[in-house]
Amino acid sequence: MKLLQLHVDYIDYRPIEKEIEGAEASSGPERVEDAVVCFVSVEEGDDDGVAVRAVEELKASMDELKASRLLIYPYAHLSNRLAPPSRALALLRLMEDKAKERGIEVHRAPFGWLKSFELKLKAHPLAERFKEIGGEAVPKALVAEEKLKSYWYIITPEELIPVDEFDFSNYGDLERLARYEMAKSRAEHVIPPHVELMKRLELADYEPGSDPGNMRYYPKGRLVKSLLEEYVTEKVVEYGGMEVETPVMYDSAHPSLSSYLNRFPARQYMVRSEGKELFLRFSACFGQFLMAKDAELSYRHMPVRLYELTRYSFRREKRGELSGLRRLRAFTMPDCHALCADMDQAKEEMVRRLKLSMEVLEGVGLGGSYELAIRFTKDFYEQNRDFVHRLVGLVGKPALAEMWEKRFFYFVLKWEFNFIDSLGRASALSTDQIDVENGERFGIKYVDRDNVKRSPIILHNSPSGAIERVMFALLEKAYKDMKEGKVPTLPTWLLPIQARVIPVSGVHLEYAREVMERLDGSGVRVDLDDREETLSKKVRRAEMEWVRYIVVVGEEEVKSGRISVRDRVKREVRRMGVEELIKEVKKEVEGKPFRRLPLPKLLSKRPTFHPL
Repeated sequence: MKLLQLHVDYIDYRPIEKEIEGAEASSGPERVEDAVVCFVSVEEGDDDGVAVRAVEELKASMDELKASRLLIYPYAHLSNRLAPPSRALALLRLMEDKAKERGIEVHRAPFGWLKSFELKLKAHPLAERFKEIGGEAVPKALVAEEKLKSYWYIITPEELIPVDEFDFSNYGDLERLARYEMAKSRAEHVIPPHVELMKRLELADYEPGSDPGNMRYYPKGRLVKSLLEEYVTEKVVEYGGMEVETPVMYDSAHPSLSSYLNRFPARQYMVRSEGKELFLRFSACFGQFLMAKDAELSYRHMPVRLYELTRYSFRREKRGELSGLRRLRAFTMPDCHALCADMDQAKEEMVRRLKLSMEVLEGVGLGGSYELAIRFTKDFYEQNRDFVHRLVGLVGKPALAEMWEKRFFYFVLKWEFNFIDSLGRASALSTDQIDVENGERFGIKYVDRDNVKRSPIILHNSPSGAIERVMFALLEKAYKDMKEGKVPTLPTWLLPIQARVIPVSGVHLEYAREVMERLDGSGVRVDLDDREETLSKKVRRAEMEWVRYIVVVGEEEVKSGRISVRDRVKREVRRMGVEELIKEVKKEVEGKPFRRLPLPKLLSKRPTFHPL
């Protein structure tokens, strides 16, 4: 949307004749005095959010001018890519309504008419302003990415094979990855299976009161998410990452930041504050780079590893690409940068981080459930052929390779692990990049052995990918298991409820409570189904909630002091002591973080966030 804003002593306008069949009714000539006149061109792709933001921009400007009267004037001459008339009129009416809600006296010239006007502009520096309003900022890198010519190969530890010459007979997921990536289409046409699962398991759901792509997380979902966040952070700190925290928004006019914005292929949210255009971060790069710029660094410190778990990062993905937990506009990204002294150090550090990422995915339950894609410039490959093939060899199977004739992005090599879902779509999880630009761009310097200041090479790694996408992959993996006749589940350490105690009848409730308290006190996430339901219904509900251990307590258990445990995953029922069960759960979750159940332990006291 384009706006030409004029602060006038008066404007007289007169409708002359209709220009389109759907022109609005006109009440004739009008004179508006002491007003802000906003000439508006509504463009293709403008949505309600653009109209609302335009009004907010106008309100801020009018407050600055101490003006209270507005004339919205449809004006097609500011753009050569106009929206269809019906859409343009709808947005102009929305602007009028929103401006009135903001306490502005609003006038609007009729749409669809040829009009003449005469005005007198006020004589001050802010009387004339031109604005371009968009729901997103589209960087040059994103435009270039859509036009970039790619050469596709399958790469093994030994060779590079053109895609159309590779035999995919034993590599179904690799073939699906290749077809998906080569198509370069991200539009969603089918609701993915994990969406129904995330709702039924009371993990997450869409938030209708927010922008699309922003989710709500119920107590169980927040628990799973927090455990994943904690685990990934522990692994990065163990690797040597120094955890920091940085702002979520930055000045788009900052010279280093504005330059970097156009080198990263992602759409941004923009926010206006005190005359500045701020963008919401799409990664932790900005804050970490600015922090590194102000640090005193020596070759003795290298590599310097900075880490932040961003809650949140923001990318204004196209609405048609949004898909449950798979692709969001607000997401939690573990982001670890390594400042390296030279390319040799960067390559060795990348090997270490590749191994870290494989270890992380193994730990969260996705070991082996991914395909490697590796992307590089032709020059980098020719100069570092052995290194590129070494990376593939570490993964242990063929990978998809994308080669670019020339470098446009800030990196010369990027790899990512991709999960292939049941619909054949690839979703990037772990990733790392070799960045050869931003050390210089942000003025980051370290002192080398010869006491000379140099800019580092920077690696950009997320050892897991977005936490929400990990949840997506775990649910989709469970769905694939279910389709193959296996038991769908999450890893035991991530299950919101690891064990549920079910009394056969009310007379067994007291002993059932004792069992629950012993399990709870020993670090097992456990609850108690004390509802007045039949045993079969209680067991069925536990199964539907993916509870791993279903502990049934009846007369025999009370007398013997032992319990009957239904292991949902192994599909077997065993009799054991409470301590035996505790020991088994402890072994299942060894080395993983633990959090207590964030819900009432008695099901009779627990609200339902999504009906089963």
